[in-house]
Amino acid sequence: MAEREPGEIEIGAVIIGDELLSGKRRDRHQAHLTEALAEKGLELSWIRIVGDNARLLVQTFRETLASGAEVFSFGGIGATPDDRTRACLAEALGRPLQRHPEFVDLLERRFGDEAYPHRIRMAELPEGASLIPNPINGVPGFRCERHYCVPGFPAMAEPMARWVLDQRFPQRNAEAGSVEESLILQNTTESSLVPVLEAIEAAFPDLRISCLPRMDRDAPRVELGVRGPRARVTEAHARLRQTLIEAGFLAR
Repeated sequence: MAEREPGEIEIGAVIIGDELLSGKRRDRHQAHLTEALAEKGLELSWIRIVGDNARLLVQTFRETLASGAEVFSFGGIGATPDDRTRACLAEALGRPLQRHPEFVDLLERRFGDEAYPHRIRMAELPEGASLIPNPINGVPGFRCERHYCVPGFPAMAEPMARWVLDQRFPQRNAEAGSVEESLILQNTTESSLVPVLEAIEAAFPDLRISCLPRMDRDAPRVELGVRGPRARVTEAHARLRQTLIEAGFLAR
């Protein structure tokens, strides 16, 4: 994974389930998480979709743990044999699974004798894990080493992810995050803009410059974007406009 700038918060998502890879279900977690992050002035840095394969899940978690990122993991924390998130994260951490006493108590109070022998498996968490409350049905997710594991049901996962964000970043809001300014050039191809974009990237290496071609029926057009801290974006956008004018892409 790419090395991040000092002070930048890297946030990733691991979305788990064979049903997503087969097309049986469509992912809704990314949209919900992106919206929740934006309210905190944060952005999603990367996303991985992984099936219910234990070997691949362990490998994935080893890599995401090594990244140092804040990672939201969706799915695979139920009690059926294909729910492997707990065991695979524990293996990636090199820790044993242990029954979490508070989780056991929650299950026993909610389900009584029916908590055994199967539902109780949900309380077997990697050593050192803490709980993430579930406001929908009371069955929690868990946190371990900057990994936040919540259910695959979006109706549960979304409020649980928001709770995590409120705990981790209580003072942040949208004003603390990045902004983007863009402009659209008509009758222009992206290849013709390479020298301009290289010049802007060289002048503002801390910002993200984007170039999105649009294939309209009548003529090609390109949308250029500059993203980063507000003051720097304002400066870079002004420089971009001036450079485009000098290069003949925009009228004065």
